[in-house]
Amino acid sequence: MSTPDADVIVVGAGPAGSATAFYLARAGLDVLLLEKTRFPREKVCGDGLTPRAVKQLMNMGVDIDAPGWIRNKGLRVVGGGLRFELDWPRLDRFPDFGLVRTRKDFDEIVAVNAVKKGGVRLMEGVNVTAPVLDDRSGHVVGVTTKDGTTYRGRLVVAADGNSTRLALGMGLHKRADRPMGVAVRTYFESPRHDDDYLETWLELWDDDTLLPGYGWVFGVGDGTANVGLGLLNTSAHFGNIDYRDLLKRWCKAMPAEWGFTEENMRGPIRGAALPMAFNRQPHYTRGLVLVGDSGGAINPFNGEGIAYAMETGEIAAEVIAKALRAGTPAAQERILRTYPQVLKDVYGGYFTLGRWFVEAIGKPGVMSFGTRHGLPHPRLMRFALKLLGNLTDRRGDASDRIINALSKVAPPA
Repeated sequence: MSTPDADVIVVGAGPAGSATAFYLARAGLDVLLLEKTRFPREKVCGDGLTPRAVKQLMNMGVDIDAPGWIRNKGLRVVGGGLRFELDWPRLDRFPDFGLVRTRKDFDEIVAVNAVKKGGVRLMEGVNVTAPVLDDRSGHVVGVTTKDGTTYRGRLVVAADGNSTRLALGMGLHKRADRPMGVAVRTYFESPRHDDDYLETWLELWDDDTLLPGYGWVFGVGDGTANVGLGLLNTSAHFGNIDYRDLLKRWCKAMPAEWGFTEENMRGPIRGAALPMAFNRQPHYTRGLVLVGDSGGAINPFNGEGIAYAMETGEIAAEVIAKALRAGTPAAQERILRTYPQVLKDVYGGYFTLGRWFVEAIGKPGVMSFGTRHGLPHPRLMRFALKLLGNLTDRRGDASDRIINALSKVAPPA
């Protein structure tokens, strides 16, 4: 059977899909947002939101002053025998605070906001399995679901995550020259639940090997803390590590009063892949637009994905709305084909810097050298916070200008 058409079908109601749908609907388009699960639902994440992500939530009108949103002042860095706090930079472009909110209800909040404030039509429990192609042109004209239902639209947006069925159905596979990460996390009932800073540990040891990655302790504010590890595939040890066991061993080494024990664990250890630096391209092909994790829009410097999911959704919506207002199919196609280049113009150079960074810290000795010699210098670490968090003003201070210049001259790819 088939259902009434929509202007745009967005598959996946995570941050990328909901942001895309929100901005498309605000542009006057009829948008159908399809989510394979039903809210609330779990998703592996650190639950920490940087000022980049906070800005997107504010732009969409999400009520971040409602109960359950926990604000933080910045980043607490632990490593090299040192422990110090870095406040989020004061910038014109971004707020000077971050947030913590569990993904169990974060995604639902953003999706419901898209429905209430954008006019999006949301359908839950709709498991999309493949794109529907026009027999003559080979363009995507809809999607089909596990139960055999077909939904048709003028355009389809893939916001279905790292394992995107839609992109794979169009022959878009991951690029081997892009870094991948793995995140594992769990929750502990702990006195660390209430913290003004997101805490990161820069030394992850597997016996005598220092791994490229970091550990985190993010207080959720409800009596629990999100505790996890993020690791990069640029190390030769990447495929041979039992990540869950590594997290257990890391937690055992923490102070006993924090309560990071199996008795205090409030959920299983879960893991997820982190596709980075645009590891699936092109971001537009034959009627299919990729946003968020489906296109590998994760910052390789720090593993942040939520901000870029919502940002790429906004960018995609702007291009799509302009295209669908064009007079002819040929004109629409010309506009849609600009989307990959728009993403490269915005993020390409910065993501290239990130790729160089993760390749460097994957080499033996580099991570140790950087931790030992970089952490004792507060000014350098404040610069690093801006660089790793992609938090600069266009015409800011000297550090902003250096980061912006490096991003501009680095070749986008």
